[in-house]
Amino acid sequence: MTKKSKTKSKNAFARIFKGIYNGFDKVVITPISTLVYKIQRRVGKLNRLDKILNRPNILLYISLILAVVLFYIVDSQATSFMSKDAEFLTNIPIKVQYNNSAYVIEGIPETVDMTLVGKKSEIYLARQLGDNEVVVDLTDYEASDSPVKVKITYNKPVKNVEYKIDPTYVTVTIKEKVSDNKTVTYDLMNQDELDPKLSVKSVELSKSNVKVRGAQDTIDKIATIKALVDLSDDSFTKAGTYTIDNLKLVAYDVKGDIVDNVEVVATNINAKVVLSSYSKKVPAQVNIVGNLVSGKAISSITINGVDANSFETTIYGDEAALEDITSIPVSIDVEGQGNNGSKTLNVTFSKPNGVRYISDESIKVVLNFGEAKQKTIKVKGIRTSNVPNGLSANLASANDMEVEVQVIGVESVINSIDENDPGITAYVDLTTYDVGTHNNVPVKVEGTDSRLTYIVTKTVSIVISKSN
Repeated sequence: MTKKSKTKSKNAFARIFKGIYNGFDKVVITPISTLVYKIQRRVGKLNRLDKILNRPNILLYISLILAVVLFYIVDSQATSFMSKDAEFLTNIPIKVQYNNSAYVIEGIPETVDMTLVGKKSEIYLARQLGDNEVVVDLTDYEASDSPVKVKITYNKPVKNVEYKIDPTYVTVTIKEKVSDNKTVTYDLMNQDELDPKLSVKSVELSKSNVKVRGAQDTIDKIATIKALVDLSDDSFTKAGTYTIDNLKLVAYDVKGDIVDNVEVVATNINAKVVLSSYSKKVPAQVNIVGNLVSGKAISSITINGVDANSFETTIYGDEAALEDITSIPVSIDVEGQGNNGSKTLNVTFSKPNGVRYISDESIKVVLNFGEAKQKTIKVKGIRTSNVPNGLSANLASANDMEVEVQVIGVESVINSIDENDPGITAYVDLTTYDVGTHNNVPVKVEGTDSRLTYIVTKTVSIVISKSN
């Protein structure tokens, strides 16, 4: 190397070190010196501190110490970021590659779990990449009666990361896809969200049959296809005819369970839903529960300020169900009552089957009490109730057709009873009886006036025989 070349090299090195010194001075020494100067100005001049800080190399030493500390902090963070780590991922969906027009695949789970092993920086990068994909490739496989063990693969977007999939292999069955026609019925969903004053009068589907596709053994399990009619639609605000498009179709087996892995082929099946608002007025049937104190009876019952015998409420529901409903029962507990003159209760009606809405869901019942009196009423005729199917029942003696009933109530109520039509029915309950002659069958009575108590002690003989 010539003398001139050596001189150029020395000058180059001098410039490099000078640049490093200037940068260090600008980035480290000057800011720290300025900080120390400001602190000194604030706290005032202390002789000892002044002497220390005025030494030529003190600021350089402080700057070097802080620079070394800063270097170790940055280096430790970088080392941590570059060290190996593991991260566990769950519920990663599986993509299945196969000829879905010809085959049905069974045995593949919906998701898998995965462990990523590598540097933290690379694991972070692997999670951020959007092309992560877990795949089961069945493109080269054909239908077979025997299950096939297939490896689950992953595209590894970051090569330096190790991917461990659980499970690594799955056992699948590949079946031929066949077609068949199935009957479609409907099922009403979310009926509780329909306006309670409305009810479904009829539903008409646009199709009665649809095509289903799947494995033969799966199709054989299908008992019916149901179109789900959702009654929570906000447009169902009043009686009228509505059309619902694109109904969801679900396959069910004979037990009512959903049949999975079957394709229902249908295009825009819809339903014409007719909503009605059917109602009728019915009285309340007051049932007294419990016993009044001795010597007391009910003199009057009012519901919402109206005599119980005159009170009526409006019920809404299916027309067919409401036709069989003649009253709404309400039970009133009077146990231990009578001495207090009157009793006021707030009672809620229970909805009978088929009733969606009652105009008076909560009622105010007032009971008034008085001194009890007794009277004997003769009731002619005994009715047989709950006779088993295929059997007939008759009284063994015609002399048993008359029943004496002890009636307890206040004097005014007892005196108002029409003895020719007392509103009392006598009957025998034959629910547990079979063919033969049965003695000492207890007679029961029902009365239409809830203010009265009815007592009967008569028993009769009943002959039960097979119907001709």
